[in-house]
Amino acid sequence: MDKKYSIFVADQLDLVALGLRNLLKDDPIYEVIGSANDGNSVLDFLAQNEVDILLLDVSLPGMDGIDTTREVCRKNPDQKVIAYSLLDEIEYINSMLIEGANGYIVKEASLEEFQDAFSTVLKGGQYLSARAKKAVEQGYKYTDKHMDGEYVGLKAREREIIICIAKEMTNKEISDKLFISVETVRTHRKNLMHKLNVKTAAGLVKYAVDRRWV
Repeated sequence: MDKKYSIFVADQLDLVALGLRNLLKDDPIYEVIGSANDGNSVLDFLAQNEVDILLLDVSLPGMDGIDTTREVCRKNPDQKVIAYSLLDEIEYINSMLIEGANGYIVKEASLEEFQDAFSTVLKGGQYLSARAKKAVEQGYKYTDKHMDGEYVGLKAREREIIICIAKEMTNKEISDKLFISVETVRTHRKNLMHKLNVKTAAGLVKYAVDRRWV
């Protein structure tokens, strides 16, 4: 086979792309042709280049993997995207799949699993690693996202609130910063905890940290 399938890696750590490049250096079918550290750089690359598979970390800084996947698939619905993450909670898996990802691999995957995922996705299938598949099978009752609807995992104002919470701001400080009432802030906190299925502010902080919002 003369032409190899091209892989572009998006991860905030350069070592991840380097590691995958080394794993595939002797592979006759796949090769890593480049990498990016954030979502905007991914979009810039794809605007100028074609790639067979985009391997995308969910927790990119700035524009995270979910937002990036949505934008990539909006511009090119045929682009093959595989999520690659340490996160195996259903919120992240569902969000990536709904926004257009063709697969989800939990990090620490073997070379054989990468190859299996690449092959499955290129043939038009969906690939889920064992932990991701288990999470999907268990279901997720806290989301009202739909394939044909707007991404409603968190709205823009909810993102602002959760980022402020992660920065240890009080309700009054958040109220002053966002020009909303303290009672509105409390309502947002309550709704966020229900939507994300967490019981304390620490859970909201973890969510924001996992997404690299702070």
